[in-house]
Amino acid sequence: MTQTVRYGLVGSGMMGVEHIQNLAITPGAVVTALADPTEGSLGWAKNSLGAAADDVQTFSSSAELAASGLCDAVIVASPNYTHRDVLVPLFDAGLHILCEKPLATKIEDARWIVERAAQSPGVFWTAMEYRYMPPAAEFIRQVHAGRTGRLQMLSIREHRFPFLPKVADWNRFAENTGGTMVEKCCHFFDLMRLITQSEAVRVYCSGAMDVNHLDESYDGRRPDIIDNSYTTVDFASKDGNGGVRAMLDLSMFADGAENQEEITAVGDKARLDCLIPDGTLVYSPCVGFRQPKAVERSHVAVDETALKAGSHHGSTYYEHQRFNAAVRGEGPVEVTAEDGMRAVAIGMAAEISAREKRVVEMSELGF
Repeated sequence: MTQTVRYGLVGSGMMGVEHIQNLAITPGAVVTALADPTEGSLGWAKNSLGAAADDVQTFSSSAELAASGLCDAVIVASPNYTHRDVLVPLFDAGLHILCEKPLATKIEDARWIVERAAQSPGVFWTAMEYRYMPPAAEFIRQVHAGRTGRLQMLSIREHRFPFLPKVADWNRFAENTGGTMVEKCCHFFDLMRLITQSEAVRVYCSGAMDVNHLDESYDGRRPDIIDNSYTTVDFASKDGNGGVRAMLDLSMFADGAENQEEITAVGDKARLDCLIPDGTLVYSPCVGFRQPKAVERSHVAVDETALKAGSHHGSTYYEHQRFNAAVRGEGPVEVTAEDGMRAVAIGMAAEISAREKRVVEMSELGF
């Protein structure tokens, strides 16, 4: 019989609700507690829980939730800037933790989380859902298996919709989010590290807020978050042949794009493309000048139940199965606090680069 794991959620807004929907289809998972200082957000979570809400206790803080003794594992889905404070009582209680990205909005806070996670008896997992989109996971598997040959170039495109409204509009300001290159793009910098199996050396980002939020004002303040950018990341060489060069193309005002994410790996033997949500992988081996193309297309299916449980192409469901296994001692931690910190660091380097219009060496940030 599957061991029951009691879950608490800190932060019950849009992402918190997505976690609830995926826990509902995770064997052995039961939600026992919610913490959020905003009654409206607690209401959304209770509606998502349905009849099960009657058995769930609510609190206004993570400290109250941690002290309740109701949870084995806690999902942190509160605003980015709150993560360090929210995590203190959870670490003190020795709970298992899945913390939403970005890990933190400041590198010093991320370093603190890495240190506390290393000292904690509980599992700590940084929520990087994009790793678990089935097409992306299969793409990564094939690249690591050598299907493209020696990887040399990696590009990721996300053309999507603008940032959605949040409680108190906290996500309109970089001081709360870490900036778009941290808040949104840490996903892609994490994928770059995972795919290249290397660490970033330098970052150059050209980006600005050119279209979205230009007519918005909050207590006289105008939003300051990047809505489009190109970012180039140089990765360290692993074999003396030169490191992988990676590029991120982001547009937050392209919601009509057929595919929201497009990932391309180019090696010395072939190119491999991944299209999401289409689910197509396109394999294009090198054939020589003017020789017939030998393109192969395949489709990676996603379980319909997983697709319906969230907005991340089924990835939140698959992530939860792996986290749940780690909590039960039946699988490894696949996305560590260190992973979360390094993704934040690349994003922070990109933010600095975009503002100061210069290349940023990762060594400037202590990496």
